[in-house]
Amino acid sequence: MKISNILRESLIIPSVNATEKLTALREISAFTGYTDQNINLSPEAIYNAVLNREKHGSTGVGNGVAIPHAKLAPLPELTACLGISHQGIPFDSIDKKPVNLIFMLLVPDNSGGTHLKALARVSRLLRNPSFRAELLTLRSAKSIYEAFLAQDTKI
Repeated sequence: MKISNILRESLIIPSVNATEKLTALREISAFTGYTDQNINLSPEAIYNAVLNREKHGSTGVGNGVAIPHAKLAPLPELTACLGISHQGIPFDSIDKKPVNLIFMLLVPDNSGGTHLKALARVSRLLRNPSFRAELLTLRSAKSIYEAFLAQDTKI
């Protein structure tokens, strides 16, 4: 699976305004719900699904990365949204460090193993410390998207 199958430039937030976990999840959910007309879900439905999943354990995977995700029955296809926090957000991460990169994945309820492949691909790309650092220097959705595409060809 390639990152271009998961992420679109229009669903990148170069600078998240939130300073805490729940408001970050709400901001990214709202951005996704209002920006992606294909998903036909309200921002509140997205937020509630992601929050419900988060109650089972934090999706803060460490090294400044969180990959919140949720299954949503009416969703027609896998949808992703990336939000970047330049100040860092406390996220109950496994390493107890703030999160800068929040890569939200929304998958249809009947997605089978697609969501696992997407989680694995995102995790693999964001495992690279120099790539994570590069993302924090970029300020536009276009440059962030292009960096992801370039990194995707290397791995």
